[in-house]
Amino acid sequence: MTIARRIEWPFRILCVGLVRGYQICVSPLLPSCCRFYPSCSHYALEALQKKPLFTALRMIAWRIARCNPLCKGGYDPVE
Repeated sequence: MTIARRIEWPFRILCVGLVRGYQICVSPLLPSCCRFYPSCSHYALEALQKKPLFTALRMIAWRIARCNPLCKGGYDPVE
């Protein structure tokens, strides 16, 4: 494992934990109204799994910024 991976790993675990915490504790209390498929939290988990950490964080931030009434939404996979 490279030094960059060793440094990145705890932050990745923290991010996944935060998203899972949101899915378990907060999401059930809110109405299901995500404009995108997959939902933003599922998108975040997939991005964290498939992409380097900082790329995933950038993608997640861009996705959340677009999650508003002015955006059409729709199918938006992690690519």
